[in-house]
Amino acid sequence: MDWQVLLTLFGSFGILLLLGIPVSFSIGLASLATICMSLPLEPAIAVVAQRMAAGLDNFALLAIPFFILAGNIMNQGGIAIRLINFAKVLGGRLPGSLAHVNVMANMMFGSISGSAVASAAAVGGTMAPLQKNDGYDEHYSAAVNITSCPTGLLIPPSNTLIVFSLVSGGTSIAALFLAGYLPGILMGLSLMAVAGIIAKRRGYPVAERPSLAMVWDTTVKALPSLLLIVIIMGGIIGGVFTATEASAIAVVYTFMLAVVFYREVKLRDLPGIILESAVTTSIVLLLIGASTGMSWAMANADIPYMIADALLAVSENPIIILLIINLILLIVGIFMDMTPAILIFTPIFLPIALDMGIDPVHFGIMMTFNLAIGICTPPVGSALFIGCSVAKVNIEKIIKPLLPFYAALIAALAAVTFIPEISLFLPRLVLGY
Repeated sequence: MDWQVLLTLFGSFGILLLLGIPVSFSIGLASLATICMSLPLEPAIAVVAQRMAAGLDNFALLAIPFFILAGNIMNQGGIAIRLINFAKVLGGRLPGSLAHVNVMANMMFGSISGSAVASAAAVGGTMAPLQKNDGYDEHYSAAVNITSCPTGLLIPPSNTLIVFSLVSGGTSIAALFLAGYLPGILMGLSLMAVAGIIAKRRGYPVAERPSLAMVWDTTVKALPSLLLIVIIMGGIIGGVFTATEASAIAVVYTFMLAVVFYREVKLRDLPGIILESAVTTSIVLLLIGASTGMSWAMANADIPYMIADALLAVSENPIIILLIINLILLIVGIFMDMTPAILIFTPIFLPIALDMGIDPVHFGIMMTFNLAIGICTPPVGSALFIGCSVAKVNIEKIIKPLLPFYAALIAALAAVTFIPEISLFLPRLVLGY
């Protein structure tokens, strides 16, 4: 019976996805089908509805729509070009300087906007023509942009880490935010290393040394945007406000920055930005609600324990178990977006990790890093599609140039997985975690 429940849940979920049913509806219908194995239809529907409502009844969830709104304001507020110019100052003297500028700009803009897709579009759309004019291969440039745009998902503020905090039962958001810095930087540095090696071999140009006046000008223009991260993290770590309150402050700050200071966003643009944010928020919250119902269905059928027993039957060595979990998540990330993957698989794998003595903060960063790779892989990677679109290259021709960058990401993932201090150093140093 237990295996029948498992097959019903994931089998129906997979079939619904193949039929083109939206992920949130697929999750809800699969959960309903599973619960119907032990309850009549009407009580099963009531259970799913109750669990969805309970899953959304959480004050911390308010941070998600506010951060989404702040990110959308920043996306249209002239932030990208200022950060790109600042990145030119930082990495302009390295081999293949524009590739390094692309990576660093994605790290900064992605962390501020909270969206890998927005970063791929905004930064990639600006960098692609510049790199083409300097003789860079367009497929190389697209590969750099596609694989570096998810770095901002680890560097806070990150909606993905907020979702993990909720579904994991309240893991400290402040600790998760701090833990994301070093892995996010490692992710970017690993890509810069590969980009630099390739650029050196191909003889791509190095930018001219900037003057002190240029350094000062670009830094001053970028500083107000970067200050958002300082305000949010400083307030959360200092106990001045919670992550939810920080998200509201982020909206006020980005509004003043984009509308009053930079004057890139007009008041007439705000209704469209708010509507776009509301649509995105509704999608995310529907996913969270539906996934709460699926989590209850899995717990009710003891599915996490069944999977844990199956994994431990293979090996009780934590290294082997983590390798298996990472392999499964890499495969999942190829076919599923990050948010539903975290919502579905955290209740399955986190108990196994806790039983092996793995810190939930470390596991959350590992899982987020892993699934971030998935959004830049075929066949359904959202960053892959956007990156190819802005670079005007075919997906079929971009796969080979992506391979060395994938290798760098997986090597960095292995380091984050098996060296917990990469994730836990800053939370322990700053918070005494």
